[in-house]
Amino acid sequence: MSIPPEGEGADGGVSVFRTIPARAAAAVLSFMAFTTLAGCAAHRRGAAAAAGGPVSISAVDLEMASGPDVAKLAHRPGARAVLVNVWATWCEPCREEFPDILRVARQYRGDGLRVVLVSGDFPTEEPRVRQFLADHGVDFTTYLKSGKDMEFVNGIDSTWSGTLPATWVYDGKGIRRAFWGGKAGYDDLNTKIREVLGTSREDQAQ
Repeated sequence: MSIPPEGEGADGGVSVFRTIPARAAAAVLSFMAFTTLAGCAAHRRGAAAAAGGPVSISAVDLEMASGPDVAKLAHRPGARAVLVNVWATWCEPCREEFPDILRVARQYRGDGLRVVLVSGDFPTEEPRVRQFLADHGVDFTTYLKSGKDMEFVNGIDSTWSGTLPATWVYDGKGIRRAFWGGKAGYDDLNTKIREVLGTSREDQAQ
């Protein structure tokens, strides 16, 4: 492990993939989904306004992706910085963080930032995922987790515990520059991405 995880499990992260036995995890997921449904509609309306307004469900481009698929997207040439965020509709910290992720995505899209959003929801929850993305005005390709949980986790980052939300920042060379295991705030995201974009610009000038 060349870079220790930064903020692992911090700020309300939800450990799901690695630390909870399968039967217990299923019970936790069911309980969390039930307890958060009531607040989803109001939260979506407020977040959509912050993100720039909703889009139609037909505009949502959602593709399946395994852990290795996500890793390839993070390391694919052509971007000056890459932001990878794994989230889920039932994860309250994920929903709270989402507007900040989108704010950063829109702020730096024209500066060479690639954003890879991956839902950790079950495939059976695809309609809910599409609705959530539409309500938040997501008009670019995003992804839905495929494969077994541990294969997905290790395929992205073997040092990741499986905590949601999880966010990585890579530079244009595919080197990991930051990781948050738990909710990442706008200020931290903004600072790190500006730093990575600035470094990439200096590398290109040399």
